[in-house]
Amino acid sequence: MPQLPDDLNAVAVRTWCSLALEALGRERAEIDAINVYPIADGDTGTNLYLTVESAAAAVEAVFAAHETGATAPATADAVRAMAHGALIGARGNSGTILAQLLRGMAGVLADGGDAAHLRLALTRAADAARRAVAHPVEGTVLTVAAAAAEAAAGESAAGGESDLRTVVHAAYAGALAALARTPDQLAVLGRAGVVDAGGRGLVAVLGALVETVTGQAPVRGPRTGPGRTPAPVDGGSVVGLPVGGTPEGAGPLDCPEDGGAGPAFEVIYLLEARDEQVARLRTRLDALGDSLVVVGGDGLWHVHVHVDDAGAAVEAGVEAGRPYRIRITHFATESGHDLRVQAEPTQRAVVVVVPGDGLAGLCTEAGATTVIARPGEPPASGELVDAIRRAHAREVVLLPNDAALRHTAAAAAEQARTEGVRVALVPTRAAVQGIAALAVHEPDRGFDEDVVAMTAAAGATRYAELAVAERQSWTMAGICQAGDILGLIDGDVAVIGADVPATARTVLDRMLAAGGELVTLVLGEDVPDSLADVLEEHVREGYLAVDTVVYRGGHQRAPLLIGVE
Repeated sequence: MPQLPDDLNAVAVRTWCSLALEALGRERAEIDAINVYPIADGDTGTNLYLTVESAAAAVEAVFAAHETGATAPATADAVRAMAHGALIGARGNSGTILAQLLRGMAGVLADGGDAAHLRLALTRAADAARRAVAHPVEGTVLTVAAAAAEAAAGESAAGGESDLRTVVHAAYAGALAALARTPDQLAVLGRAGVVDAGGRGLVAVLGALVETVTGQAPVRGPRTGPGRTPAPVDGGSVVGLPVGGTPEGAGPLDCPEDGGAGPAFEVIYLLEARDEQVARLRTRLDALGDSLVVVGGDGLWHVHVHVDDAGAAVEAGVEAGRPYRIRITHFATESGHDLRVQAEPTQRAVVVVVPGDGLAGLCTEAGATTVIARPGEPPASGELVDAIRRAHAREVVLLPNDAALRHTAAAAAEQARTEGVRVALVPTRAAVQGIAALAVHEPDRGFDEDVVAMTAAAGATRYAELAVAERQSWTMAGICQAGDILGLIDGDVAVIGADVPATARTVLDRMLAAGGELVTLVLGEDVPDSLADVLEEHVREGYLAVDTVVYRGGHQRAPLLIGVE
């Protein structure tokens, strides 16, 4: 049995993120089902899952980059990565608020993870989240966060110092009790007979924190949803509200109560801007729409707003700084009631992840919808789901082109299937395998037949890449030094060389020793065309029956990608 943490160190933060992701994965559909405020678009559970997925991925990246295997990363690095990951990956209203909660906690936990720091972290988080919302509403995730912080702070009211487990239990119990009261505070929840979806998600995240520090998950009662009588949980607390009656309470201040009529678009983007620019942006966006949440700091912000004029919301961001990762969602389209004329979906499409702009252009010309995996920024499952939606097809073949994306791609495929799209995931592990699969794609043949052909083409393509060693390390080919050129074949280091041309030739020889008919070379942005000429000549002279094709990959992680079919 793993040792339980006495404080929230880096390992505990990593565990918390993982357990929170698992919890939201289990409860995602149920949270989506009770999402009636501020917009009844049924995606709060999914948005919270994607937000935590980004946070967890950022923490994993910190552990992967940590140079010494004997010790864990610094706690400050882990909590800041968690907060940053949530910020850049936040989705929807509740996901954006959760990102600010995690950011508020990280600011305190970076200095220590004991009980006293956690109490302060929860308080700072609740305050920061409330300040980030233009017009706070009681009966929402903000109320649940404040109750968790108040309950945790109450553990020290008597003057004694409580341990971490006591504080975590108190925060969870306070949040759970506040969640049960949300229908009394927000009329739309009472009429629907549900608790606040965002608050429900926060309770799941705090439940994961309980499991992290105690080793035991809180007891979960039977599932509840709209129109269902709630079930007791944890000795009498409830996760829903009995149907019937309209409880009194403050209505929403910035969104329609019925979750129906309201702004047409949700606009989300990341923004690089100074504090004074963001202050002016808040004022302008508040005049344009509602559900305004602006979170972040230190020059990077996450902006969320519901508006009728999506262009004006983006223009406001351009005036304030540099907006990017812009997402605009039409609520009616998401709920299936768009009154605008919609183009008829195509029968089949291919969605492909590519490592650079050059291959993106190549795949787009071939008719595929692309997602760019920039160096150090692998796409989250939400980005893949968005791409599947953009493809606007009844059938989609998904090519992740990276072994590390297999779980992310599987989650995206599963989400798209719940939306009625038939998705086949071809487990391509490299961009050159994706190119091979796309080359044999024929949309006019049967779906299963097409998928089999694309899978066979990808499987028949061996892949390699060249990389530059960052430090001395043990590899399957021996010890490498910083600056060495590494030739990786099928994911493993097979060649250690001093320069790119010689290493590439050795890699090609090893790959072609097993046979082949076609060599594919994908050159990085800074690699000269002369390298392609050298390698083409090497293949032509040594392997008469083998053809070579060359593509420009643009800005990609590896200077050279190689495929052999």
